[in-house]
Amino acid sequence: MRTPNASTIVRRSVALPRSLVEEVTQWVPEHLRGNFNRLVAVALSEYATNRRQQLFEQAMADMARDPQIRAACAGIEEEFLTTEWDGLGELS
Repeated sequence: MRTPNASTIVRRSVALPRSLVEEVTQWVPEHLRGNFNRLVAVALSEYATNRRQQLFEQAMADMARDPQIRAACAGIEEEFLTTEWDGLGELS
């Protein structure tokens, strides 16, 4: 995560359930224990990364089910099937 400069910092006030704060504090790495603001920034960054990954995986799954994409991939596979083994017979 990049270190923000003063012009890129956004201040927000949040109210969190005490039970959540206490639970999360159990697992906080030592270097984040004394800086709750930094912990929240790291947690949100990890959330954003995980969410981007989920959206990418969903998009890939959607593409894999798309009949037009499947047909295009099958056509490409068929075109390359004849060239797939070109030159490998000489290695034996």
